[in-house]
Amino acid sequence: MDAVSFQQLQAENQALREEVARLQQANRDLLKRLEEAERAAKRQAAPFSKNEPKEKPKKNGRKPGKKHGKHNHRQPPTPPTHIDETLDAALPELCPDCGGDVVEDHLDQQFQTEIPRKPIIRKINIHCGHCNKCGKKVRGRHPLQTSDATGAAQSQLGPDAQAAVVDLNKRAGMSYGKIACTFDRLFGINLTRGACAQIVLRAGQKLKPVYEQIKEHLKSAEHITPDETGWRIGGHTVWLHAWVAGDGTTCYAIDPRRGADVLAKTIGFDWAGTMTHDGCAVYDRFVDAAHQQCVDHALRRARALEDKQIGAAKIFPRQVIDLFTGALGVRDAYLDGKIDVATLHAERDQCVDQLLTLTEKERANELNETFAKHLHGHGEQWFHFMLDPSVPATNHRAEQALKTPIVNRKVFGGNRTDDGARAQEATSSVLETCKKKAIDAFAFISDAFTGNLGNLFA
Repeated sequence: MDAVSFQQLQAENQALREEVARLQQANRDLLKRLEEAERAAKRQAAPFSKNEPKEKPKKNGRKPGKKHGKHNHRQPPTPPTHIDETLDAALPELCPDCGGDVVEDHLDQQFQTEIPRKPIIRKINIHCGHCNKCGKKVRGRHPLQTSDATGAAQSQLGPDAQAAVVDLNKRAGMSYGKIACTFDRLFGINLTRGACAQIVLRAGQKLKPVYEQIKEHLKSAEHITPDETGWRIGGHTVWLHAWVAGDGTTCYAIDPRRGADVLAKTIGFDWAGTMTHDGCAVYDRFVDAAHQQCVDHALRRARALEDKQIGAAKIFPRQVIDLFTGALGVRDAYLDGKIDVATLHAERDQCVDQLLTLTEKERANELNETFAKHLHGHGEQWFHFMLDPSVPATNHRAEQALKTPIVNRKVFGGNRTDDGARAQEATSSVLETCKKKAIDAFAFISDAFTGNLGNLFA
């Protein structure tokens, strides 16, 4: 082979190497874009249905025969329920078919529960006077008053009506415009969007002491599940954090930062409980806490890798799936009383060893290698739920707590002002904590408007 031919082959070889490198980089870029698209589709802002309909879906309606189930009819009111109105459905004088005389045989009854379309208008006579001894002015106050304002502000909404505005906005996710329309159509109460906004801001101020009580309670919580989602204040991107304690106490915080400093501001970095969270590294800063990484995040990632990989690259994610589902099965067996605590802890040690052995070697597949490093880096933190079965293996508690605020974000995008964000924190925290503790949130907020703050931890 002459020198010219050799140089030509070298040039072609170099060109092919460059082309291979270019294609490999393009492949990595496409895989990254595919992963981002898949993650975006799984976010809670995505459509509710993410998969194709089943080929043979279950039929709608009740099942025939013994599977029919029990009818859940609305039960009639039981004494001593007050009947507000009694109406008569009188017989016609003549038969509508033949025109003959109609004779009454018996009497049937039917009950209706209707919404009150007519608003209750209250007039509160406030008796004013003064002290004969010091001359100080004294005013009476009725338990249903929501403020002492008179004059230009003498016409106000009652505590239940204001609580309804807060509930419809923060729990049901209705905009202020829709709330005003609902009040007008259903109750005949004229209300503006601005008035709704002011009511919510007032609720935030009224509930601030309860919100501080919730944050104080988190400091003594033995377990916390944190998570966060995107939010906006005045169009600027911020983060809405949700923290759920083991007893259901739920706290929200809105902050420009996504990191752990926001939670540390409430409980301190020296907090020494157990924390279940996703793979976000910021929570590792709680060095005194015991950590449980979210197993469901790892399983979803492994299943996604198994779907997109081909050939031998599928083996590793399958092994991860088998390992984690097996560990969850052992935990469930303990909770069912099938194994004792010693067996549970021995199985946990075995799971840790299997995970470290499985993930310690280097892999040629880039995606599998990245996933393996993530699993190996957290080691024992994946199986803390086997040491303490009361610790949840997933961060579902916090994800579920974020669902209602995410509905709000879809409707109105966030808050317009910092004051609105502070009201969002307080009202949402109280509503969600009341829900988890089976407390009547509507009555709790209504009482707060009259100055009677309840205790969520009594």
